[in-house]
Amino acid sequence: MKIAVAIDGSENALRAARHAITLAQHFPEAQLEVIYVADFNKAKDERLLSQSEESLLLKRKQKTDPVLELANGAGVKAKVTVLKGNPSQEIIKYVNAEAVDQLVIGSRGLNTFQEMMLGSVSHKVMKHVDCPVTVVK
Repeated sequence: MKIAVAIDGSENALRAARHAITLAQHFPEAQLEVIYVADFNKAKDERLLSQSEESLLLKRKQKTDPVLELANGAGVKAKVTVLKGNPSQEIIKYVNAEAVDQLVIGSRGLNTFQEMMLGSVSHKVMKHVDCPVTVVK
């Protein structure tokens, strides 16, 4: 069984990751995939502010490592996939292409203003992926 969790470093994403890990524990052969999407516009801004690729990678690592540590502590095998671009579009494209069995995603991410204006990433993803989606509040 292939379980994926989309994270962005928010507290909601961490709750979603905890749920995905618990779910994976119930399936001995489960693979957990942690999906992190570097928003292209934000990445450019981050790169300009940080002035180095190393510090940009460090920021991404700071968002993914806590999830990997939780999975490891729970005895769940996990791998990280980093995508670049619009979060909802990239998650949809990847999850459908990789035949994910279950996607777990937080209900709200880091950019709450954008969610109010454009609709949430979780809502868009839920409507367009081919697998069941668990939205964690």
